[in-house]
Amino acid sequence: QVQLVESGGGLVQAGGSLKLSCAASIRIRTFSSYAMGWFRQAPGKERELVAGISRSSGSTGFADSVKGRFTISRDNAKNTVYLQMNSLKPADTAVYYCAAKYHPVRDYVPTGGVGMDYWGKGTLVTVSS
Repeated sequence: QVQLVESGGGLVQAGGSLKLSCAASIRIRTFSSYAMGWFRQAPGKERELVAGISRSSGSTGFADSVKGRFTISRDNAKNTVYLQMNSLKPADTAVYYCAAKYHPVRDYVPTGGVGMDYWGKGTLVTVSS
């Protein structure tokens, strides 16, 4: 019902920037019905929430480790959510996934991976020191 495709990953030096995109293909409901989140999983570590955004972009949330460096945004007309990553650190190296959760509350922001309805396949971000 919902397919998510991430793009924009790659190799960047520490201190650099990358912008990830996640394009959604939706058969039922509309993109604006879904709260969105970006997650990441580094080798040997558990998947963690990086950032979340509500259906209308009115509310966002970030992991402490990325606050002030990453921003999340969405364009409901383009069915796309973005993750702008600045001041990247080697510790940011991971596979980044976007995920969608249908939610009736307009300002709901995902706070974790449990309960997300759909997942993309991920895009690799590697930050060299």
